Amino acid sequence: MADLQVAELWRYPVKSLRGEQLATAALTADGLHGDRLVHVREPNGRVVTSRYRPGLLGLEGSLREDGVPLIDGLQWDDPRALARVQAASASDVFLLAFAGVDDGQRYDVLPLTVLSDGMASEMGVDHRRFRPNIYVRGVDGRTEREWAGRALRIGSALIGVWRPRPRCVMTTFHPITLAQDPTILRRIVREFDGAIALDCWVIEPGEISAGARVTVTEIPEGIEVPRRSNA
Repeated sequence: MADLQVAELWRYPVKSLRGEQLATAALTADGLHGDRLVHVREPNGRVVTSRYRPGLLGLEGSLREDGVPLIDGLQWDDPRALARVQAASASDVFLLAFAGVDDGQRYDVLPLTVLSDGMASEMGVDHRRFRPNIYVRGVDGRTEREWAGRALRIGSALIGVWRPRPRCVMTTFHPITLAQDPTILRRIVREFDGAIALDCWVIEPGEISAGARVTVTEIPEGIEVPRRSNA
């Protein structure tokens, strides 16, 4: 197998906002440290996403050194941050810090999304459309599909791979300009069975970094795919 490496690391401290690229990251049982800590909510409690409020992708989520999520550089609970979120989505939404299962679904499926450069090249579009946490380089074509049911060793961390990740309308929005191209999703459905990248979870926590070697290996005996994560 080719020499595989972590090309990029991404986290999204505020769900559905643009993320931040990292040089190193701590992988915990709950995924990348600092990922999806704050949600945008409607008055009825529904989580607001860029699937139907794509303007959120124009705002930047990041994490301050002390672990506080920021929105365009403003502390997430600053009224000015909320004003920007409301302007990008709806006037009645609010921001909620995720504190546990009573706050609903933190991740859409599992805590990690892994994408390879091979699959991104097959699509021929900006890989950031697929919002990966870990972007792996050195992969031939659609080889990542063969990783389902196996594991990825990155340093001391071990990541379980469940399945190719079903995609939604968010992929049709350019990650910078927000211009929409509906043909993107149609191509994903037609040519890739509706799935790009991989739904993954953390089997063994550890520190990972850009440039680290990635080894495809087997899932240890007795380890099962967790239920959809609320953690």
